[in-house]
Parts: sequence; structure tokens; C-alpha cells
Amino acid sequence: MRVMLAEDSVLLREGLVRLLTEEGHEVTAAAGDAAELLAAVAAAPPDVVVVDVRMPPTHTDEGLRAALAIRRDHLGVGVLVLSQYVEKRYATELLSSDTQGVGYLLKDRVARVEEFLEALERVRSGGAAFDPEVVRQLLARTSHFASLERLTERERAVLAHMAQGHTNASIADRLHVSRSAVEKHSNAIFDKLELPRSGSYSRRVLAVLRYLRS
Repeated sequence: MRVMLAEDSVLLREGLVRLLTEEGHEVTAAAGDAAELLAAVAAAPPDVVVVDVRMPPTHTDEGLRAALAIRRDHLGVGVLVLSQYVEKRYATELLSSDTQGVGYLLKDRVARVEEFLEALERVRSGGAAFDPEVVRQLLARTSHFASLERLTERERAVLAHMAQGHTNASIADRLHVSRSAVEKHSNAIFDKLELPRSGSYSRRVLAVLRYLRS
């Protein structure tokens, strides 16, 4: 996997380079700011970009804006965003643009190497990977609380894993139920949210977006 990094902390940036290299991935660029990252991606798009939300010069949303630009201009590049804290607005903005090939993890998750690498692979494959804590906080702040209350505890658990980017097979494994049970709960979620059956939209994506918009 060809990976580009954008992280202004030299210590974390070099640590990620070493980790990814040791795992057999090729780090084609390691940038210290968003502008440098965008130039590198334009010159030779990688498979995945890992970028911090807050970067120089203002340390506000430069990384997030770079991530959105990459998703807009380089459709085949996966984007995994890292953040020190749960930035609800930024996470929602990423989800609202599309949920294919995108991830949002808290930096603490990077220390859990297997989880970080799994998220990276999921994003590279066109899936989604959202930190469980991000999902929990966004669900707690949803403006569709009445709809949320209509779901059973098991349906809420299925939706939470769905929002993290897990497939039905992965959800079944994590909740220790059958895949058919997950499919049944998923359909119940879609029906309770009154999501339309249409070839033009993914009910799964619509369900996640319905809950994660604060």
C-alpha cells in the first residue's frame, strides 16, 4: 500500500513512517503541513492519505480542508483523518461528503496498532472507518432523537458498528450473532427510519448520515 502522511508533530510523523514501513507499506511522502501534502498528492496520488485535522499555519482545520479537497479531486485516494479530540463538525462534514474510502480516528487509536492498520486497510479498500468514541458522541448529539428512540438496544448496537464502517459479517462477529440476524436488524433500522428503497441511494449510508448529523 502506498501511503502519504501529513502531521506537524515530528515525533508522531516519524513514528507513523516507521510503523508503516515495518508493516510492509510504502510511505511516499511525509508532510509537515497541508500545502505540502496537497502538492505531493497532485504529483503522485497514493492509495491512502493519513492527515491530521489541525495543521499549520493556524492549527484549526487546514488538514480537514485538505482531506476534503483530496476526496473531491482524487476519487481513488482513501483518506484517514486523525484528531486529538472528537471534532463533531469535522466528522459530520466528512460523512456528509461520502462514506467510501474515508476514516476518522482519534490519535489514541494509533497506539493500538492492529486497530489502526485495520482501519487503514478498510479505507484503502473503499470502506469506512470511524472511531467508536466519535460515533458515540455524534449519536448522543443527534437531532433525530425521536427516531433513535424507536430502535431497540440491539439495533442501536448494529447501527453504531455500521457507522464505524464494519460490514455485516464483521458486525455479526463482534456482536456474536449470525449474519442473517444482522441483516434482519439492519432492515428494521431502515424501516423505522422510513428510508426509501431506491437504486439511486444506499439505505445503509442514509441511516448512518441520519444519526451522525448533529
